[in-house]
Amino acid sequence: MDKLLKLMLDGEPLSTEQMGKILGISRDELDERMKKLVEEGVLLGWRPVINPDVEESVVHAAIELRINPERDGGFDRLAQRISKFDQVDSCYLMSGAYDLAVFVEGRTLRDAARFVSEKLSVIDKVLSTATHFILKKYKIDGVVVDKPETKRLIVQP
Repeated sequence: MDKLLKLMLDGEPLSTEQMGKILGISRDELDERMKKLVEEGVLLGWRPVINPDVEESVVHAAIELRINPERDGGFDRLAQRISKFDQVDSCYLMSGAYDLAVFVEGRTLRDAARFVSEKLSVIDKVLSTATHFILKKYKIDGVVVDKPETKRLIVQP
């Protein structure tokens, strides 16, 4: 793996100056390498990890979809169609009991449920759905977000 990508994925948030120092290159060279990674389609983007405790009224759900693959298109065309919905955060082809794992966001439980019943389940090749509402997040994209408070027990002689 490219050292710059590894640094971006494994490390703490760093400025371009800090990354350049670690890699032993100038900021201009770092900017050029990042630009090249974007142009080559390696670096598709990045986004911050938001603490789920401060998100304003956002409901997250994981949807398992069993689908009937299309002739000459397999799962790809349907997965791409589903991925275009604004409510869909992520969509993955899976092995096992279901075919697609779709992660969605809504303002309320009802919004997320309505999206599944009115948009996903009515698609011709969708055989079944199973919706799992996410109750609490402990780790997001490699970042632990639920850090337990360390409280010392009272020790008495």
